[in-house]
Amino acid sequence: MSDSVLIEGLAVETVVGVYDWEREVDQRLMVDLEMAWDNRVPGASDDVRDALDYAAVSARVVACLQALKPRLLEHGAEALATDLQDAFGIAWLRLTLKKPGAVPEAQWVGVRIERGAR
Repeated sequence: MSDSVLIEGLAVETVVGVYDWEREVDQRLMVDLEMAWDNRVPGASDDVRDALDYAAVSARVVACLQALKPRLLEHGAEALATDLQDAFGIAWLRLTLKKPGAVPEAQWVGVRIERGAR
């Protein structure tokens, strides 16, 4: 199966970073997700109950990162991937976690991971 559900450019305001000043302010993280999902059933039924609920996934991403307050993007990505796979039964996902403005010369820095089997 090569079907996917996508969420791109999801903004999350949370505490993130290793420096003391970063632990005292919210900063923006951007999340991109590609999640393996069999879209044939909702494609045939046209019923939202058969689909991966991207609103619920998005809300879970926000809640997870806000509760976690990661120091490292790598930690945030790993914890988030595990949480999403467990909560929604997602067999495979590709997750990109970006931190805009972390390096002045770059638009953003980040990490990309893939977890599970397609």
